[in-house]
Amino acid sequence: MHNEMKEIDWANLSFGYMKTDYNVRINFRNGAWGELEVSSEEYLNLHMAATCLHYGQEAFEGLKAFRGKDGKVRIFRLEENAARLQSTCQGILMAELPIERFKEAILKVVKLNERFIPPYETGASLYIRPLLIGTSAQVGVHPANEYMFVVFVTPVGPYFKGGFSTNPYVIIREFDRSAPLGTGIYKVGGNYAASLRANKKAHELGYSCEFYLDAKEKKYIDECGAANFFGIKDNTYITPKSTSILPSITNKSLMQLAEDMGLKVERRPVPEEELATFEEAGACGTAAVISPIERIDDLENGKSYVISKDGKPGPICTKLYNKLRGIQYGDEPDTYGWVTIVE
Repeated sequence: MHNEMKEIDWANLSFGYMKTDYNVRINFRNGAWGELEVSSEEYLNLHMAATCLHYGQEAFEGLKAFRGKDGKVRIFRLEENAARLQSTCQGILMAELPIERFKEAILKVVKLNERFIPPYETGASLYIRPLLIGTSAQVGVHPANEYMFVVFVTPVGPYFKGGFSTNPYVIIREFDRSAPLGTGIYKVGGNYAASLRANKKAHELGYSCEFYLDAKEKKYIDECGAANFFGIKDNTYITPKSTSILPSITNKSLMQLAEDMGLKVERRPVPEEELATFEEAGACGTAAVISPIERIDDLENGKSYVISKDGKPGPICTKLYNKLRGIQYGDEPDTYGWVTIVE
């Protein structure tokens, strides 16, 4: 079995799905979560009337495991993902998985697929995808009484193939990702379905991603694609406060690091015009950590907010990026207790 390892070209992994050895599952039936089951089957046996398929009772998370220089495997902030999944469950009325059970499943699936965790030098990592779905058969619009929690993993390459670099973004007003009192703060598939058209349009226009304004007034910065936005000016880390933005665990971590680096941190509404004043800006999330923003174009108003004058990531973004990745890979001390070492 282990000779297959030679076939994985670690240096050229994309952000895609690769079959691994095992996934894990926990079912919720008769009001209780059952035992953890290990499966090597990639398919789910699902009733055609399952609520996840009809009424969108579906939530997911995304996190990563990293192999350090010391050979140890570290998972970044898994309790935060567990808590966010619980928050999503409250939002769309699904059975809440206890944090301990989430942790048990994540550790198990990472250990079982250890041979797929990329070596340290590659800058690649093991992407972990927890999924929770309503499985009971219903045609009435109400919450399911049975749920399935599934976790699979797949190795993924580094986000920045040619090194840490900036990207252009475009403001799209035509489509909203979510409403101010909608599901934007929850990690449900529907938000992503709602972003596909805007994303396609941004790509067709030659941009790396779309940029959303708040759905109600179209005045304030919301999110960039599927990532949180932050801007830096006057030694301050500024990120939007809004009721339609997913609480990014990466953003939360960066706010903490920025504060400890001596920056002020502000979470508040950010009007579009303020984009003109930022010295640096970035989109942040699990995939890239930070994707620095080169410029943000507002085509309808003929404006271009050029953030990076030289087209390179700024010094603060670079420092934050290196620090966070350093903690994830074990190159920097984890003084925050963010990392779980897989024993």
